[in-house]
Amino acid sequence: MDNQDLRTLKILEEIDKGNAPSQRELAKELNISLGLVNSFIKRLVKKGYFKITNIQKNRIKYILTPKGAAEKTRLTYQYIQYSYQFYRENRRKLSDLFNDIGSQGVRRIVLYGANDFSEIAYLSMQGTPIEMVAVADDEKIGDKFLGNRVIGSSMLDSLSFDRILISSLNSNDAVVDKMLEKGISRDKLVVIE
Repeated sequence: MDNQDLRTLKILEEIDKGNAPSQRELAKELNISLGLVNSFIKRLVKKGYFKITNIQKNRIKYILTPKGAAEKTRLTYQYIQYSYQFYRENRRKLSDLFNDIGSQGVRRIVLYGANDFSEIAYLSMQGTPIEMVAVADDEKIGDKFLGNRVIGSSMLDSLSFDRILISSLNSNDAVVDKMLEKGISRDKLVVIE
């Protein structure tokens, strides 16, 4: 599923909620520019996915058409398939990784990155001799994740661990550099691409 389909799905979902979001609100929700939202809306109206009606002088309302509802259903199905495939592929990769490092004597691991991928990693380590000792993420310090309070990288010195599994979805290289600056040896870092 490409970014365009994903954005189309998100716009159709927001419109289907019936709360008449402004283009500015849609841009904020989708984390894209106002101009890009405007372009998407024009394209989706032209395709017949929704209609635009005026509700006030400066306010418009979007109404999902049957064709738009069908497209939303198709894209939702496609998104579910994509998500399941992503989960399955990464669960297999991580299971192989944990079996490999487990055979090297690794028993205690820190997950760096409080995200969906870390959740898959946590599930994949179940049934192996490896245990998660902490979840670290400098952008989510104090949040709850997988039943643990997320710690910052500054707390890693106080932990006993064999490896840090880096699964920060943003910039793995920056996280590796940060760990190396903290004196953590490169051989203790496992980077997931």
